Amino acid sequence: MKLASASDLVLPGYALRVIDALESAGYEAWAVGGWVRDSLRGAEGHDVDVTTAALWQQTEAVLTAAGIEVHETGTAHGTVTVVVDGEPVEVTTYRTEGAYSDFRHPDEVHFVTDVREDLARRDFTVNAMAFHPERGLLDPYGGRDDLRAGVIRAVGEPEQRFREDALRVLRAVRFACRLGYAIEPATQAALVTCAPELSEIASERIGQEMEGIVETGRVDWALLHETDVLVAAIPEIGAMRGFDQRSPYHAYDVLEHSARVCRAVEEFQGGLATPELRWAALLHDIGKPATFMTDATGRGHFFGHPKVGAEMAETIMRRLALPTDLVRRVRILVRMHDHTVYPTPRSIRRTLRKFELVCPGHAARLTWELLDLKRADAVSKVPSAARYAVELDRVSEALRRELERKPPLNVRDLAVDGGDVMRETGMAPGPGVGLLLDTLLTAVINDELPNEREALLRELRWPGCQ
Repeated sequence: MKLASASDLVLPGYALRVIDALESAGYEAWAVGGWVRDSLRGAEGHDVDVTTAALWQQTEAVLTAAGIEVHETGTAHGTVTVVVDGEPVEVTTYRTEGAYSDFRHPDEVHFVTDVREDLARRDFTVNAMAFHPERGLLDPYGGRDDLRAGVIRAVGEPEQRFREDALRVLRAVRFACRLGYAIEPATQAALVTCAPELSEIASERIGQEMEGIVETGRVDWALLHETDVLVAAIPEIGAMRGFDQRSPYHAYDVLEHSARVCRAVEEFQGGLATPELRWAALLHDIGKPATFMTDATGRGHFFGHPKVGAEMAETIMRRLALPTDLVRRVRILVRMHDHTVYPTPRSIRRTLRKFELVCPGHAARLTWELLDLKRADAVSKVPSAARYAVELDRVSEALRRELERKPPLNVRDLAVDGGDVMRETGMAPGPGVGLLLDTLLTAVINDELPNEREALLRELRWPGCQ
């Protein structure tokens, strides 16, 4: 990989102001972390972090005197957050760390005066570089060479790095997915050894890292190459590994099939799949092992696996403290992934209505995503099953035509309202009005009535509605 020259790196003005203020007061300071890594790669800028020889109290005094806003955000670890021209910069004292008895936080922190000691505590070589606009790049662990080679390598002894902070196991996978890098063999071996220690990490922290992995669009790689790590993060995935589906429609076990579906949704969505579609692809068959049965011929069946899988997906995502709206959208996609959609207005409207009931306002988007999930599912089976992906093109055309007609998906879309119901039927205000509107909506969706005011009023006047 061709990298930018260190001499070509240009710190943003707001970060320069912080470094200049500290160094004018006699305290060495460097830019560190993601900004250095991504700038060398020529990637879009990352938030700038600064590390300095100044203690946090000295940093606060110097920067306050320079007219810079300072917030005490992590003083136990030597960190303050400053705001320059509306941009936040974390400024942290050079430090080393003691043992991590909880696998996440150091038992003690020691402030030091040598930036190299600070870099030695960091997780991966690509994150253990420092940059100064005059002194240039400081790279004691070969991070630049690993960037060029496309390698994620732990700083120092890998197992020690992961035992200090078990969450680094997932961070390694996230960086490999995000950057498209390989994991260096000794680091990979330590990942597998230390993955079980993720059980000591708070679920919401695991959820944050898993979100990052899924958002890269390369969770398929993680499923196949970092299975032990993902099973440690989401134990339910373990049952998918090696699970023979015993089906003439499937060429792969449940885990590899799911990985291929994850890859296929990225291809069908041009690498821009939504978070809910990525999570649904990952978890769409999570319920298969729990519902497996064989018939008299030995063929495998998974009756009810979409319903069970939807419940499992919700349980997993809530345990990981993922956003409620995301959980709701993923659950309905998993629940619907085996739902048959025909290229008819009635079938399209019924499908849209199912999504509208669960995720109001998102029915059209989720229906498009369902079709791509079904395409991805089809092309990830045996070759003969992939023909269904082509058949879904007719469904897509029907969906496009139906959406152009703006079909009613909610009682508010009907040509009559609650006032009309009460006038025509003499019904008093109450739940019955809504139930009657729901009945009319169902009739319209099923092509039993047109969504026309006079036709609906005639239906309300029918004696059965009185």
